[in-house]
Amino acid sequence: MNASHERMSFFRPGRQAAVLVLAALLCAALVAPALAVRLKDIATFSGVRTNELVGYGLVVGLSGTGDGTSSAFTVRSMVNMLDKMGVQVDPTKIKPKNVAAVMVTSKMSAAAKPGSNLDVAVSSLGDAKSLLGGVLLLTPLKGVDGQIYALAQGPLTIGGFSASGEAATAQKNIATVGRIPNGAVVERGVPFKFNSQESMTLSLNNGDFSTVMQVVNRINSSLGGGYARAQDASTIELSVPDRFRGNMVPLMASLENLDVSPDARAKVVVDEKTGTVVVGNDVRLSRVAVAHGNLQIVISESQQVSQPGPFSQGRTVTTPQTNVSVNEQNNRLMLVEGATLQELVDGLNSIGATPRDLISIIRTLKSAGALHADLEVI
Repeated sequence: MNASHERMSFFRPGRQAAVLVLAALLCAALVAPALAVRLKDIATFSGVRTNELVGYGLVVGLSGTGDGTSSAFTVRSMVNMLDKMGVQVDPTKIKPKNVAAVMVTSKMSAAAKPGSNLDVAVSSLGDAKSLLGGVLLLTPLKGVDGQIYALAQGPLTIGGFSASGEAATAQKNIATVGRIPNGAVVERGVPFKFNSQESMTLSLNNGDFSTVMQVVNRINSSLGGGYARAQDASTIELSVPDRFRGNMVPLMASLENLDVSPDARAKVVVDEKTGTVVVGNDVRLSRVAVAHGNLQIVISESQQVSQPGPFSQGRTVTTPQTNVSVNEQNNRLMLVEGATLQELVDGLNSIGATPRDLISIIRTLKSAGALHADLEVI
């Protein structure tokens, strides 16, 4: 038997035509050029990033769905707020059912200037049931350095609702999280001058020596000189050409749209929780024979009742009954030589192998040294 017959011996004869078509399509995909992507989709540039902001505030105007009296921090926040406004209140007399304590978060880009607007997310901090209809009071948003960079305020938009009675509850999505589009105003910009850079750093999202050298060559070819240098598998140092000093926007626009074909190690990712198997394009198999069968054992318990005859002196008794059934599949041995793992998966799918079967076979192939790829189980 020749090698081609050996590789296809594990398919059912009635489905060989379909499998041959799949194998031909796979071979065509393997010889086709790698997919090119833009540089800005696989890398980040120094100075082009977002900064996280966070603040603590109060949402008012709720219809009895706010925090309960057990949320002491909500009561304390209300007392402090009213005290700053010149209103003296007794903390024991406050009922915060129409008020909710919330955390407010936002993302501010390095290019944001004072006066520009940001979207904010508002999340309940206490035991509020819903933020529907609420209004966020003026809330300072701080950065990791403790400085105030924006102020947030406004009515919330909620993507869900929650209603409950004594015997039933209806809920759609999450009603304790909302958003305020353009709800924050930037008061302080990030102290960073983008155009004043004489050099910048590019960081690849996935480190790979082949990819990083490809990016370096593409950048140098585009700029007409040796301006880019690879520092490691994911970092590139770029010296800004003199013609772009003080005017880096055209440089960034040209770099972002450079076409790159990313490369990566062959990898198989298995999710044991859901039975998901993801196979990389460059995965290869050595000559190997595979046989896989399932052993299913079912044990059922029942009680048999023994009833005595009428007017007899006997007693009614129960006796346990145990039934054991064993079902073991007897699959044929499958011989594969030099095939890709994708071809093996297609073949097993054609004969009805489940994702759990694929996971077991892949793990066994890796243990046998026949799977030439990284196996990652998540």
